[in-house]
Amino acid sequence: MPKALGAEIVESVERAILGKRRAVETVVAALLARGHVLLEDVPGVGKTVLAKALARSIGAEFRRVQCTPDLLPSDITGTAVFNMKEQTFEFRKGPVFTQVLLADEVNRATPRTQSALLEAMEERQVTVDGATRPLPDPFFMIATQNPIELAGTFPLPEAQLDRFLVRVSLGYPEDAVEVEILSAQKERHPLEDITPVVDAARLLELQREVARVYVHRSLLRYIQQILARTRRDEHALYGASPRGGLSLTRAAQALAALQGAPFVTPDHVKQLAPAVLAHRVVLKPRSRVQGVDGGKVVDEALHDVEVPVDFEPV
Repeated sequence: MPKALGAEIVESVERAILGKRRAVETVVAALLARGHVLLEDVPGVGKTVLAKALARSIGAEFRRVQCTPDLLPSDITGTAVFNMKEQTFEFRKGPVFTQVLLADEVNRATPRTQSALLEAMEERQVTVDGATRPLPDPFFMIATQNPIELAGTFPLPEAQLDRFLVRVSLGYPEDAVEVEILSAQKERHPLEDITPVVDAARLLELQREVARVYVHRSLLRYIQQILARTRRDEHALYGASPRGGLSLTRAAQALAALQGAPFVTPDHVKQLAPAVLAHRVVLKPRSRVQGVDGGKVVDEALHDVEVPVDFEPV
């Protein structure tokens, strides 16, 4: 069971991100479940630092793309360049050909550029000029967006939101933790002290181990009933998709592994359901005006659906 190693990754990231254990666990669980993460929060709370700390902790190649309205799809995927010496076109890989990609302020890129990431996120490959090229394995993407600044932004469409396994918000630190942050960064940044605790080969092995964590059929029914309840909610135009159910199952397996549990429990599902499902719920216009969000719909589903009591391996 991958408890110790998973805990080492979380603890390593926490050296740079203080006081956000649950958020860090959620991001690491997404990595182990082979998913992608959308970090949505105000500027300056550590979104980019979290991405860099995670990449350093797993010894991964890291690249960052600053999304702007003039960013082109080829700026991400790469393009063919004519080689004068050889008199041929050769493909120059874009920043997407990495192990950890940070798409900073992804909602500032145009829909055309955002769509260049869809194939990479789902199929882990890129098609340029009719040629399909695989991405490195593992491939993990963290995208960030600022929810309070709307000028010059292009909201992510539902199809792309559905590609993110989790949406996470860090939030402001508690007062005492903020004092620790100010103290810790007086002379140097904690990122400088982070060293890899795992390599790419071990990470792939860990991901395979996570996929084998036991999930009782009663918990699969529990997850399906949560999905169905979001679809019946009075505020939901469309509820969580079947992909959301698959994502919740994989994420719960990863969280169980991180916490050293031999099987998934309802608590794992309940802890991750808001992060996995809330951004997959499409609200009715009137509900949005009333201030209802996807998190409220998921919370209502968790409240209404009966929790199974028989979920241990036979």
